[in-house]
Amino acid sequence: MKNLMKTVLGFAGVLLVMGNLNMAHAEDMAESHIQAAKLALSASKATTPFDQILPGLSERVKQGFIQIRPDLSDDISRVTDETAIEVAARRGDLENEAARVYAKVFSEDELKTIAEFYNSPAGQKLISEAPILAREMSGASKVWANGIYRDLSDKVRAKLKDKGL
Repeated sequence: MKNLMKTVLGFAGVLLVMGNLNMAHAEDMAESHIQAAKLALSASKATTPFDQILPGLSERVKQGFIQIRPDLSDDISRVTDETAIEVAARRGDLENEAARVYAKVFSEDELKTIAEFYNSPAGQKLISEAPILAREMSGASKVWANGIYRDLSDKVRAKLKDKGL
């Protein structure tokens, strides 16, 4: 338990320092630039994977405490769920940090263009079809890699045939 607390507190300290460093950089950006970044993030649904962070962390906390006190599993689950709901409001902090990251990379005009694209029919289709595209491209790359491996192996073997390979 002491090691768990030390780890949590150490991690919290690192996040605090990182947050303070990022805040200094954020002050240099216009609010309209940050807002454009938020619009681009929202339109592109780039932060949707963040939705799984709190449930995953909550489950890890539950499992950690249940390993220590399995007899309290119901209480641990209930308290963890209640507490997770309390800290869920901090999701906005992550959205703000993501907007700062985008604002550091893209100009305000570029962010507006990104938001316009993702709000267009083509952008919406790209978002909805992205999982299928990723799966199909992954499959295509595996087939391609297998063919290249076979051809490369055959050609190397042919060239080294006189060496007894």
